[in-house]
Amino acid sequence: MFIGHLPAGYISAKLFFRPLADSGVAAKFFVLAGVLGAIAPDLDMFYFYLIDNRQNHHHTYWPHYPILWLSMLVASGIWFRLSRNKSAAALASIFSISGFIHMLLDSIVGDIWWFAPFVDQPYALFTVEAVHKPWWLNFILHWSFALELLVWFWAVYL
Repeated sequence: MFIGHLPAGYISAKLFFRPLADSGVAAKFFVLAGVLGAIAPDLDMFYFYLIDNRQNHHHTYWPHYPILWLSMLVASGIWFRLSRNKSAAALASIFSISGFIHMLLDSIVGDIWWFAPFVDQPYALFTVEAVHKPWWLNFILHWSFALELLVWFWAVYL
């Protein structure tokens, strides 16, 4: 997914704000946490380009481990349930929800190691064939890019 993560974080924050509204968090901070969570897994791109020299697929790094995002989601959910001051727990929850949604979106046409670090096997619903140069044209000209545009339209609509 190229351009869909940011608006997906916005959408998740808008949809989850009401159920978590009793937390006392201002909407703008809630949306910010949602958007940051949606792009947080891709912060591993700094490591990918600056340190690893593109030697390994960036989805093999720990920020792209679904178990991390599920664990954070469960922990923040428990924290939200047990806490008296729910604002920080609500921010952690939407951050984790958006990070997990990132994993789901990447799984459409990108390899995600769903059972990492225990199993070294990538999973993707569909494959983008490498037929165009530069490489990113393969993704923009693939039908799945229409899904990303739909995510953007949905975010604008909200």
